[in-house]
Amino acid sequence: MSDAARADRLGAVTEAKRGLILEAALRVFAREGMREASIRAIAKEAGYAPGAIYGYFPSKEHIYAAALRESLRRLRTATETASADADGAAARFVAAGMAFFDFYDANPRDLDMGFYLFAGGVAPRGLPDHEVNRELNAALLATLEPVRKAAEQLFGAPEATRLTAEAFAHSTGLLLLRHTHRLNLFQLDARELMQRYLTEQITRRQPG
Repeated sequence: MSDAARADRLGAVTEAKRGLILEAALRVFAREGMREASIRAIAKEAGYAPGAIYGYFPSKEHIYAAALRESLRRLRTATETASADADGAAARFVAAGMAFFDFYDANPRDLDMGFYLFAGGVAPRGLPDHEVNRELNAALLATLEPVRKAAEQLFGAPEATRLTAEAFAHSTGLLLLRHTHRLNLFQLDARELMQRYLTEQITRRQPG
């Protein structure tokens, strides 16, 4: 086996092990919360000795950040694909906004992770590493860029920023109500409400 082939194989094995650790960590975070989770618990869940985890991640916060980074990458792909497949700025605005909602609706664990809801209520704690925090916040904004671009084409930059923030807030609020089953009190469907909200943002601003 050549040196290049050996290096490729080693890299693939390393990535596979990192993936197993991330999946195990997500299960532990979901059960115990970010603050209570430990490297020992994550190692046990993954089937590794605690010391072996440090060869891949220096801390549980870095594991969390890696998992969130991958989640946001998949979300960005979803919103960009939905926008690219839509015809016209108005359709792109609605499609990208719905892709954001649908991604988190189908992946509630990602919603928990993205908004730091692990066993501690709604609190913007973030991660101890401020540089990582800035990077992840930028990655979150990038997932909404297709929404903002479509709104900017329709209404200009200042209004686009406001509409994007409102769509983000509306989506996450509905998702929280949906996954805590509070919308059952009203017998309403969260996805229908989100679709209606996005569509109304367009129609109410159209002249005439």
